[in-house]
Amino acid sequence: MHNRAMAVLYAKNLAAVQSFYEGALGLALEHAEIGHVLLGSPRFELVILQMPEAIGATITIADPPRARSETPIKLVFPVASLAAIRELAPQFGGALYATQREWTYRGFRICDGLDPEGNVFQCREKAR
Repeated sequence: MHNRAMAVLYAKNLAAVQSFYEGALGLALEHAEIGHVLLGSPRFELVILQMPEAIGATITIADPPRARSETPIKLVFPVASLAAIRELAPQFGGALYATQREWTYRGFRICDGLDPEGNVFQCREKAR
């Protein structure tokens, strides 16, 4: 049993969103059942739930995904390298914004990105 910070994310395409957070951001699969997965790191858990089909039918995911900025929540991940995430993210259907959109705050280089469904996330690395 872990005592970690946790977030829950609903996905239209559970497999694609799971693949992104595992492959691009390095979260490990810890548990899976029909309709949801638990991904984790030493300090964080992400539960990804398959959204109900009736709700999913009302959502269109653009290709490439457009930012779903209407949500008041943003997941933030500490990373060793923004450049590495920028390179990995497209391989898993997402993107980290260009270096011109990075900023520095409280000793970190920070940049937002999009997962395969357009959910905005943020990565931060220690400023050098």
